[in-house]
Amino acid sequence: MMAQITFKVEAFWDSDAEVWVATSDDVPGLVTEASTIEVLTQKLREIIPELLL
Repeated sequence: MMAQITFKVEAFWDSDAEVWVATSDDVPGLVTEASTIEVLTQKLREIIPELLL
């Protein structure tokens, strides 16, 4: 059974760039953006494990 870890990620809409932006103090180096919140969520699922290696 895998342990479940929770990270706080802040996401906001950048109206100038027209993208969602996500950052996290819990995940060093995490800064990503996407056109929709759904795409952003999927990107976070892929990026966070890579950043924590």
